[in-house]
Amino acid sequence: MEMNQYLEVFIEESKEHLQTCNDKLLELEKNPQDLLIVNEIFRSAHTLKGMSATMGYEDLANLTHNMENVLDGIRNEKIVVSTEILDVLFQSTEDLEAMVISIAEGGDGKRNVEEVVSKLSAIEKGEVIVNSMPTKNKSSLSEHPKTSYDQFEQTVIQQSEDQGFDCFEITVQLREDCLLKAARVFMVFEILEKNGEVIKSTPSVDQLEEENFDHQFTVTLITKQNKNDLQGMIKKVSEVDKVDIINVTSQSLSIEDSELVEKHVVESTTTSNEKESSATKAKVENKSETTKTPVASKTIRVNIERLDVLMNLFEELVIDRGRLESISKDLNHSELNETVERMTRISGDLQTIILTMRMVPVETVFNRFPRMVRQLARDLNKKINLEIIGAETELDRTVIDEIGDPLVHLIRNALDHGVETPEVRLANGKSEEGTVKLQAYHSGNHVFIELSDDGAGINRDRVLQKAISKGIISKEEGASLSDQQVFELIMSSGFSTADNISDISGRGVGMDVVKTTIESLGGSISIDSIEGEGSTFSIQLPLTLSIISVMLVELQKEKYAIPLSSIIETAIIKKSDILNAHNQKVIDFRGKVVPLVFLEEVFEVPGEKVDQEFLSIIIVRKGDKMAGLVVDSFIGQQEVVLKSLGNYLNDIFAISGATILGDGQVALILDCNALIK
Repeated sequence: MEMNQYLEVFIEESKEHLQTCNDKLLELEKNPQDLLIVNEIFRSAHTLKGMSATMGYEDLANLTHNMENVLDGIRNEKIVVSTEILDVLFQSTEDLEAMVISIAEGGDGKRNVEEVVSKLSAIEKGEVIVNSMPTKNKSSLSEHPKTSYDQFEQTVIQQSEDQGFDCFEITVQLREDCLLKAARVFMVFEILEKNGEVIKSTPSVDQLEEENFDHQFTVTLITKQNKNDLQGMIKKVSEVDKVDIINVTSQSLSIEDSELVEKHVVESTTTSNEKESSATKAKVENKSETTKTPVASKTIRVNIERLDVLMNLFEELVIDRGRLESISKDLNHSELNETVERMTRISGDLQTIILTMRMVPVETVFNRFPRMVRQLARDLNKKINLEIIGAETELDRTVIDEIGDPLVHLIRNALDHGVETPEVRLANGKSEEGTVKLQAYHSGNHVFIELSDDGAGINRDRVLQKAISKGIISKEEGASLSDQQVFELIMSSGFSTADNISDISGRGVGMDVVKTTIESLGGSISIDSIEGEGSTFSIQLPLTLSIISVMLVELQKEKYAIPLSSIIETAIIKKSDILNAHNQKVIDFRGKVVPLVFLEEVFEVPGEKVDQEFLSIIIVRKGDKMAGLVVDSFIGQQEVVLKSLGNYLNDIFAISGATILGDGQVALILDCNALIK
């Protein structure tokens, strides 16, 4: 059977089932007794297993089968849901996602999943999994060992202790910018082997040699050396950032084992009665669900490339529509005018339908954040609740494709710099759990995405001092800035107020990229913050990037288009109203000083300058900044198709693209953000 024809459907449906697994696992963590949630996860995993086996992706099918066994144990009340078990299930979905992505990119979907399969098998057998997920950014170690030891290793530790040796668990953190990690590991091992015997390493020696680890590894050493002497020797190795050493004894191992067994027994006994009632409830609800009349699906899958082709064809139709409207005006024929008006109305409706077909809910981007926030909160030892509002809000697919990475960076910043640790929050009179709210909503022809947190907020003075010390602004300029203008300085290139660079955020190389990406989409970002109460990052984006409304203007004999989304209003002023301030021509616009930009000078438009008493001005806005664009005359408002200038002309100042007008002329579309300083 030829499978290629089904590959696209398989990939899309697999992504949907994995998204369901992720969402429901997060729900299960909050409601571990709800067997209905487990049933939904089981159904998605079961379907995915069958699809994978049919398509011949054995690794994917095998991992899903093992995951399914654990879920079956949970729903049959043989396995008690715990954080450790959920960690392994999340790890399984991550591996499954990686396999599906590999298949989508033309790969074979194969992946080494022995580690996660062994953990799933252990859970299925009733064994307790400890430290299933590595936790990063831990500033201190717990009193119990981080590494789990088998029976043989525990016996070795016991015998060495009897003979007067010490057993140390040594965690070495390499610097983030370390280039030759394997070489540093070799040097550390060389020191340790001269002073004792290494009985275990995490990750394994093979993985360390292949640099298959982040920047941290743990080694268990039996030695007679002093702990401080060992620490000093290891720290002498270049590019070693931190060394943590804890003492491992047979007593600490037995305490750890007994605590885990006790925890497992307590969890099992305290939840048995609750589970019995929830299981009964689940059966009743399942029965009621089956009696409902199934609703027939009224949707079909369409390849996005077909929609792109349809959009390109319609763009050509819009250009020809403009041409017909122009000819109709020139001929002034009543029947032709009537036909063109009818065609304009119908093509307008068609345009609305096509644009709606290309719209995608922001949910497709927001879906990946709950799991990311869960893991980051654990890495940072923080308690964080993520609220998502308005996930059904729709945006053009081209905007959706670009907005994901900026949002990821803003969320990581909010978790790392914004929300405080539980101890600090309690000391400040807040609840120990911080809230991060992600909200999307429509307003006019724009979509707004707001990310807010109830954390520490932004320290205005600290940002200002950092900006002055970095040479971004002068001390005199800083004194005249509003709070919002100071907050926007954090989006300057290379700016960072982080005391410690972490792998979450803090290098000062992200916020400027966030701003650039959003502005390249024709959007804007603003920041509002109250110190001690929290911050809000507000992103404004256009609904679509392909067909836009513009104001056509004339400079000499050339035509230019200015997007209506940037325009506040148009005006005609007297030349005598122009003032001079700081070598810049300005006007007084409703009590605000607005600088003038003479477009003829900016674009070096050829032709003789005519001394006019009155000037045509278009007031444009970028955030809270404004400018007045001086043009020769206004032509009128029109809907145009935004066309790229191509790879050879992608760096032209203040030009975002071009369009073909009804009379066949090409008009350049201005990028107002570039003109406003």
